[in-house]
Amino acid sequence: MASRLATARARVEAACAAAGRPAGSVRVLLATKTQPAALIREAFELPDASGMLRGENRVQELVAKGPDLADLDVETHLIGPLQSNKVNAALRWVGCVESVDSVELGRRLASRLEPGRVLDVMVQVNVSGEATKSGVRPDEALALARGLASTEGLSLTGFMTIGANTPDEQVIRDGYAALRQIRDAAVSEGLADQLELSMGMTADLELAIAEGATIVRLGTAVFGPRPPA
Repeated sequence: MASRLATARARVEAACAAAGRPAGSVRVLLATKTQPAALIREAFELPDASGMLRGENRVQELVAKGPDLADLDVETHLIGPLQSNKVNAALRWVGCVESVDSVELGRRLASRLEPGRVLDVMVQVNVSGEATKSGVRPDEALALARGLASTEGLSLTGFMTIGANTPDEQVIRDGYAALRQIRDAAVSEGLADQLELSMGMTADLELAIAEGATIVRLGTAVFGPRPPA
């Protein structure tokens, strides 16, 4: 796993260089879906793990692994869909929900926060229009971002998407470019001084970084093929 992580980090830095972006401008989020807590701990204790984030797709995995990983000093994000009846469970273990796709979900999250706590949230956008993917339509993303930014207890930190499921690299890249344009519009409106772009995974991280990704979500690049769910 150490060699795979080193290779993945090298890919990220090479993609930054190719795009004319400074080294260290893209963070790696380690997607830990189906991975056991012991292996996750091993990954985050590797020398190349400095600055990495952790992402879980399923609240039930957050809950199951949470106690075993509670002592790790790692920022954890929810990167999968969140049902309203699992909000409390998610809030116990994450510092950011990347998969907010409605004002209603944002308000529910805010209403369940302990007094004084501020939760980072991102707007999930379905840039490809594929029915199998979650997220709002691109033309709805700014309105949702405004709603989240104005909700007490929430801090709008960026936008997230999953690239198109196609071998056509131009289609994938166009989707990422569309999200960057949405992000730039949100910054221009003053919704935040800076906003993240969480986009790109193992297969397409170079395309995402070329279009401005600041977080790439990697799983198989580091862990190898996923075990069965």
